[in-house]
Amino acid sequence: MLEEVERWLNARSWSAADRPVQHLLSAKHATGQSVSVVLPALDEEATVGDIVAVIRRELVLGVPLVDEIVVVDSGSSDRTAEVAAAAGARVVHRDAILPRIPAVPGKGEVLWRSLLVTGGDIVCFVDADLREFSADFVSGIVGPLLTDPDVHLVKAMYDRPLGAAPGQGGRVTELMARPLLNMHWPQLAGFVQPLGGEYAARRSLLERLPFPVGYGVELGMLVDALHLVGLDALAQVDVGVRVHRHQDGRALGRMAAAIYRTAQLRLARGHLVRPTLTQFERGADGFEPHTYTVDTEERPPMTDITEYATRRVA
Repeated sequence: MLEEVERWLNARSWSAADRPVQHLLSAKHATGQSVSVVLPALDEEATVGDIVAVIRRELVLGVPLVDEIVVVDSGSSDRTAEVAAAAGARVVHRDAILPRIPAVPGKGEVLWRSLLVTGGDIVCFVDADLREFSADFVSGIVGPLLTDPDVHLVKAMYDRPLGAAPGQGGRVTELMARPLLNMHWPQLAGFVQPLGGEYAARRSLLERLPFPVGYGVELGMLVDALHLVGLDALAQVDVGVRVHRHQDGRALGRMAAAIYRTAQLRLARGHLVRPTLTQFERGADGFEPHTYTVDTEERPPMTDITEYATRRVA
């Protein structure tokens, strides 16, 4: 590990307990910063309501740290929108945001569009499939942004159990993202959960970043933030244990392909000869190929979007 990264680990890695919520509230009042929490959601009726309810109870009604909770529904076929609204979130459908540009499927697409329907100086992203959710996931990662003006992006770090096996979650992180970062962006080797979906950042940074539309958004954002603001402006906070729904191996393969594509674009801005991934599944007549397109599209920095500039002026 680079000496620079060792120093960074000591200076920019914290625990959620290092900053009590009351201390954060004082910092929020002193700086006048507002906080938005965004949950991208697709068919998450089983979990989204509990997450929203915890944030609202503890960080809106309890200690008023969060100014708005927005669930961006990316086309759920279940009751995600109704459950989220009943729990106290403002629910916006992905397709209703910036209709001039047709939406494409993908988590990064939803996060990018969320900048147009939130107002916080600090934007906190939380995945909507978490179970046993703790408000520390929010207060922990917004804390450094409220208390340290030199910090611009904070990732959550946590244990990720796979069933009963501790520390075995995050398979794409260990098999794809971590090797890529260590080899090509060794300054980022100190991040425990580089692909984690829980992170917070200053709007002033997010609006300058391009957003890969799919699974590559977390890796792309981390790499681009490193180049824009430097390693010392990035941080991570330990929030405990992350429990969520795990995907099967084929889904993880598609995720890994999108992440590799995101890295490739940032390494050379080149083009894949065939931006697809073929996987195999045994059928009645033997192994059958299934080919999927790899997410290749990226949305431009939000500062390039006319509607965003107009909204900020208004």
